[in-house]
Amino acid sequence: MIKVLLVEDDKQLSASLADYLTELDYDVDFAFNGKSALTLLGEDSYDVVIMDVSMPILDGLDTAYAIRHDQHLDVPIIFLTARDTLEDKLAGFKSGADDYLVKPFSSEELVCRIEAILQRGKLVNNAIQTLGELTFNHQLHQVQREGTHIELDDIQFQILSLLAKHAPSPISRIGLEDHLWPEGLPESDPLRTHIYRLRQKLDKPFKHNLVVTVHGKGYRLAIPQ
Repeated sequence: MIKVLLVEDDKQLSASLADYLTELDYDVDFAFNGKSALTLLGEDSYDVVIMDVSMPILDGLDTAYAIRHDQHLDVPIIFLTARDTLEDKLAGFKSGADDYLVKPFSSEELVCRIEAILQRGKLVNNAIQTLGELTFNHQLHQVQREGTHIELDDIQFQILSLLAKHAPSPISRIGLEDHLWPEGLPESDPLRTHIYRLRQKLDKPFKHNLVVTVHGKGYRLAIPQ
């Protein structure tokens, strides 16, 4: 059974498409904005994402970019949109889309596009990232060091992922805090506590430290060359 994530804020269109796909034995989950879509993608796996471009909270372009660059998922993405200029299409593909279907469209054409994408086979899996002695599974929020699984909570994994993204350059305290707590810090200096706990898990059992402080600049990941 093909599992579809349908991301569309027009609930009437969403219901109509879901009814059609369900009749063809597709398994359909719903999200009505990009933020909800990212949450579902972090919890489950899908064969294809069908997504509107113009949505509240987080639009399709930013959502597709986050799927590719933050969640590191290779799930095929088909955009549904009324935007039909060349510039719009180029922006869609640049953000990470695999196909682009302009509204209005027929349900039959959408199914043809889904089948065409799936017949090409899955893209190279970029959910797995290797950086020196670290191996990340961004989809499952797991990390290994020298083949040993390191049990991290969500914030610790986010910190380590941000350090890996910027490596070998440092990332500032403010940069980390803004990403982790965009609505404001929940307590007095929580970052220091989470960095300490990350070091206890990631560095203490091993011969050298990966998470290092760069005075005046923040923190960086010291990957041995």
